[in-house]
Amino acid sequence: MFSFFGKSEILDRDSQQRIVACIKESESKTSGEVRVFVERHCQYMDAMDRAKEIFANLAMEKTQARNAVIIYVAVSDRQFALFGDVAIYEKAGGPEFWRSAAAKLAGRLRENNLTEGLCNCVTELGAALAAHFPFDPSIKKNELPDEIVFGK
Repeated sequence: MFSFFGKSEILDRDSQQRIVACIKESESKTSGEVRVFVERHCQYMDAMDRAKEIFANLAMEKTQARNAVIIYVAVSDRQFALFGDVAIYEKAGGPEFWRSAAAKLAGRLRENNLTEGLCNCVTELGAALAAHFPFDPSIKKNELPDEIVFGK
């Protein structure tokens, strides 16, 4: 099992497979995209700034409906951020929705359960995407890769 407070391996193979399966399941109901980015240390003081940088580096703003979401976690620094593109941020309920989703993820991280926290967060964000951006066959089915992206 993964420890949020530091082990040599950030996520084992089983954990990675579970998270990717949650991403695929969530995205099967929406035209939206969910990405997970995990690294040991945040390169900035503010995890949200890092999440925005990663969002741009991964070209997530280029989705057709501007409805991509990134879940960013810096494990050793015990920081995380949720960042959604313009359309999903507003349609999901603005700051209140995002604060609530972040609080739930924070609770799982405090319990040292990164895998469960990420799966739950992906599912919650995926439900919001499905509610506001249901599957649309006219949009390329999977605009962004589903795998977890690992930083330093």
